[in-house]
Amino acid sequence: MSKTKLISKLFIPRQRFLSRYETQAEALQWEQLKKLIKDARNTLWGQEHGYDTIHTYEDFARQVPIQTYEDIKPYVEKMRQGVANVLWPGQVKWFAKSSGTTNDKSKFIPVTRDGLHSMHYAGPTDCVAYYLQSRPDSRFFDGKGLILGGSHAPNYNLKHSLVGDLSAILIENISPMVNLLRVPSKKVALISDFEEKMERIARETIGKNITNISGVPSWMMAVLKHVLDITGKQHIAEVWPELEIFFHGGVSFAPYKEAYNELIPSDRMQYRETYNASEGFFGIQNDPTDAAMMLMLDYGTFYEFIPMEEMEKPNPTAVPLSGVEIGRNYAMVISNRCGLWRYLIGDTVRFTSKNPYKFIISGRTKHFINAFGEELVVENAERGLTAACEATGARVNEYSAAPVFMDANAKCRHQWLIEFSVMPDEMDKFAQVLDETLQKVNSDYEAKRYKDITLQPLEVVVAREGLFHDWLKDKGKLGGQHKVPRLSNTREYIEEMLKFN
Repeated sequence: MSKTKLISKLFIPRQRFLSRYETQAEALQWEQLKKLIKDARNTLWGQEHGYDTIHTYEDFARQVPIQTYEDIKPYVEKMRQGVANVLWPGQVKWFAKSSGTTNDKSKFIPVTRDGLHSMHYAGPTDCVAYYLQSRPDSRFFDGKGLILGGSHAPNYNLKHSLVGDLSAILIENISPMVNLLRVPSKKVALISDFEEKMERIARETIGKNITNISGVPSWMMAVLKHVLDITGKQHIAEVWPELEIFFHGGVSFAPYKEAYNELIPSDRMQYRETYNASEGFFGIQNDPTDAAMMLMLDYGTFYEFIPMEEMEKPNPTAVPLSGVEIGRNYAMVISNRCGLWRYLIGDTVRFTSKNPYKFIISGRTKHFINAFGEELVVENAERGLTAACEATGARVNEYSAAPVFMDANAKCRHQWLIEFSVMPDEMDKFAQVLDETLQKVNSDYEAKRYKDITLQPLEVVVAREGLFHDWLKDKGKLGGQHKVPRLSNTREYIEEMLKFN
């Protein structure tokens, strides 16, 4: 019997529990909220917000306001200075530094010991549980997993306290048993210079039997291409013939799908999306034929959702899980065991089903273009690019878009800066299909494009090879969880990028 067959049996109890997601979702969520309130009632935050008097969801929603990072920043600063029992019981020593794709300010998200285990380690475990359940022929544990991580640094001068990429904090604290199943070595995984790390990872893994890989698609692609450069092979399947699964997250996989299919031409290969953010682990794609992810309900996170049309109001109204509607865009709000309370994480989601609760990430609350009332979100952009690529044989490596508010001829439009790995057969056709598809999937954009009155046809600027890499490098954001801002409502980012072109 293979090693995978033996180890798979350990996942059976958890696989059975996960079936409760289909029938007991609301009950599981209420259990999370009750325990969160109970455990935090003696913290500074809990005392300030009367947690000992909260008995219902309505009490919670009334006594605890919706929070942004700026709201909780003073509490986080206390925690970073070593003060205990602030947002969560005990002293917190780890802080995930968010790159902040919508602004340049760093965010320091507390990662408590409770949160580390109930969310951040539980998520990858359930990824494997779901995967093995649907893949009885897997040889997952007969080889090793290549896991890309970031780097960390000391937090002020506090002993054993770290600040850095979430992935680096996870690797730093990972079980020695898990280290037997993964590569690269901890020393290599935590190298801060991404280019050096990429070289060391490639050298260390070429001779290994890699069966699974995990990471951000853009950074993993760079590593895989470097492996091919070193080995002189044409396909990754020639280097790692047993590779069967890529757990990916951080950015949309759509622009990279065709490139990965070409890089790994294997019938055994599968791709599963995860929703693993600095703030917590929220979703897992359990079915490769369904792009939607399962909302993870028992990780010590209580979810609320604000309809996007409410976001413009001073005091937007949130609904619990039972109040969501299929097909509607919501800003996601979380309360969890890392001490985040009714925290607006900045992502928008859209539910595709309620039995079980499955969703897709539709964009960012601040990662959009709405300069002219068009309300263009990342989900729209991805669909438009996919259609344009299919129509012209193109492949997009990276992209960013922003509004042109008024040019010399008093014309307004969207400007797309796109780095292609395969150029379109016809650039004009690519731009036309992109524009037409955006109109099909977004009625507001369509209305603004009507007869070119408000918005002119979009403009595509071809980025030179490596432009986005160089821009991220210049900002000190290579590797880890850093990503290119896809859509921006201002020209701040795109003007910086254009200087690199």
